[in-house]
Amino acid sequence: MDAGLYSDGNDDPLRDPALYASRELAQLDFNTRVLAQALDPRVPLLERLRFLCISSTNLDEFFEIRAGNLQRAQELGRPTAADALPYAALMARIHERARELVDAQYRCWREVLRPELSLAGVRVFGRERWNPRQTRWLRGYFRSKVMPVLSPLGLDPAHPFPRILNKSLNIVVVLEGRDAYGREGQHAIVRAPRSLARIIQIPERVSGGPHDFVFLSSLLSTFIGELFPGMAVHGAYQFRVTRSAELELDEDEVDNIALALRDELLGRGYLRPLRLEIARDCPTRIVRHLLEKFDLDEQAVYHIDGPVNLNRVIKVHDLVDRPDLKFPPFQPRALPGVDSMFETLAAGDVLLHHPFDAFAPVLELLRQAAADPSVLAIKQTLYRSGEGSQIVEALIQAARNGKDVTAVVELRARFDEEANLGFADRMQEAGVQVVYGVAGFKTHAKMMLVVRREGRKLRRYAHLGTGNYHAGTARAYTDIGLLTAHPQLTADVHQIFQQLSGLAPEPRLQQLLQSPFTLHSGILARIGREAAHARAGRPGRIIAKMNALNEPGVIRALYAASQAGVSIDLIVRGACTLRAGVPGISDNIRVRSIVGRFLEHSRIYWFGNDGVPELYCASADWLERNLLRRVEACFPILDPALAARVYEEGLANYLADNVNAWEMQPDGSYRQLEPGDQPPHSAQAWLLARYAG
Repeated sequence: MDAGLYSDGNDDPLRDPALYASRELAQLDFNTRVLAQALDPRVPLLERLRFLCISSTNLDEFFEIRAGNLQRAQELGRPTAADALPYAALMARIHERARELVDAQYRCWREVLRPELSLAGVRVFGRERWNPRQTRWLRGYFRSKVMPVLSPLGLDPAHPFPRILNKSLNIVVVLEGRDAYGREGQHAIVRAPRSLARIIQIPERVSGGPHDFVFLSSLLSTFIGELFPGMAVHGAYQFRVTRSAELELDEDEVDNIALALRDELLGRGYLRPLRLEIARDCPTRIVRHLLEKFDLDEQAVYHIDGPVNLNRVIKVHDLVDRPDLKFPPFQPRALPGVDSMFETLAAGDVLLHHPFDAFAPVLELLRQAAADPSVLAIKQTLYRSGEGSQIVEALIQAARNGKDVTAVVELRARFDEEANLGFADRMQEAGVQVVYGVAGFKTHAKMMLVVRREGRKLRRYAHLGTGNYHAGTARAYTDIGLLTAHPQLTADVHQIFQQLSGLAPEPRLQQLLQSPFTLHSGILARIGREAAHARAGRPGRIIAKMNALNEPGVIRALYAASQAGVSIDLIVRGACTLRAGVPGISDNIRVRSIVGRFLEHSRIYWFGNDGVPELYCASADWLERNLLRRVEACFPILDPALAARVYEEGLANYLADNVNAWEMQPDGSYRQLEPGDQPPHSAQAWLLARYAG
């Protein structure tokens, strides 16, 4: 890490910490924008429920990852980020902001979504609303389906406080009386195994409605006394602890990263606690006891007015078949009239804009390559691929067909480590050469390469993308993919694969920019070039779309370009630590965030270059980790017609959005845009109408 990026910078006003927002606080602000979708009456009701659950899940991951990383950095004495907030002050602000978000989530559930769902015939009952017939059925369900798998633990000298799994549902029970052994009851813990459904659907014959549900936490709280016969239950309070999920794997100290990772995964659910969620009515003495057991302070307590596992209500969205309460289905556009992907790509590049364009052409290229006798080799990066991946199956089939197949599998893809280990084993058993990238640098690039014999020559075909090789996310995320046989692009891809699987030196690429070597410097050079144009009286223009931005060197370059007169538009979905519209610094920079039906995931960089524009797509955000500590691929769109399409669909279209767009204010806050006197324009809806059937 470049310590110079984090100096106090008294000699450089662009290093002033006031010009940089906290990435963590900016991430929480993004989650507030997600929650706003749950409150938007223009969004179908069950989709609003889905957005509520996404905001809840996002907050869990925020604590598991961002808060966990902060804690680790503080323990290791690492320097603070460019905003220079001390660790303790930042954690206090994080808890303050996160608590506001949690309160808003539960108000949304209690006061808005749950009542509106009930009016629409989708009812989630609290125990105070069960009628006698429902109560009888639920008691029977508890006794037959729940009680047999519960193992209550009385807390006494022979039964110390148990290990509590990350994000698991637990009930602390206050008891009075003596058990069969004469032991005095005081407290017990009941842990809900993950095998139990967190949302229980009541049969229509019992409840009278086709879509009636109960939280498991309500069931446990109501019937918990049946686990302690002869004793009086004076209180049952649900709680949940969120732990760090960051694996501490020192790759320089292990001989086999796969074996070491398997060992680390065994203990992931029991890493350091970071947050305690507990029922609002839980007595203070019990809360303090739990805090002591988890080694947490008071600011880490979140008193919950509702189920502590609110994100589990997503099951209602999945179980209820009500098209009138969901987004209309759509059919991605298929690539027309293609028999041979090789002939198609020999004739010219193919651009795919997911999810509006189908992911099928990528799969078809791989399937055809696996079966084609003329194909000699296939190389593929895999970061996330999903369960039952067709990509993995095609690679296995290619190896069985005698192709030389290499898969660069990133074992450290967060929360997908176990799945990646599993399919890596399967591929190795089938004869695929599996490599795990470069120690210390996650392989995040999205690349596929096919080498085919055509006459006396070998020809390469490639796919480059901004998103993962995951058919599911290809229908839920916006991403750009390029299928090409361009000699320079495919030669560059080949060089990167050679470097990843062997011990090659830094590649000398003709067209691609690559992290950690040329992407960061390439971006800085192009920003600087726009500033030079502006200082010379020529137009300077930058438009970039990404998921997040926090790299201080890039931010300083953007500030300097703004001061030079470059007009800059940034479309940043999530955390952005740059401050837009600061007088004298970033007057010419505008930042907007789009939150809609699909997760905005494509990365597009456009530089005006005095009338000869350059347009790149990439796997990388403008984050420190992506630009300096990962293997990333950034590729130009060389075909002018395709570049014009990416510009129109992925940039100009999003700059025109006045329905799902939020604009950053100079203080770092965001304001949702409204159409006003202009016709409403949703970028995603426009693309659906244009391409999807």
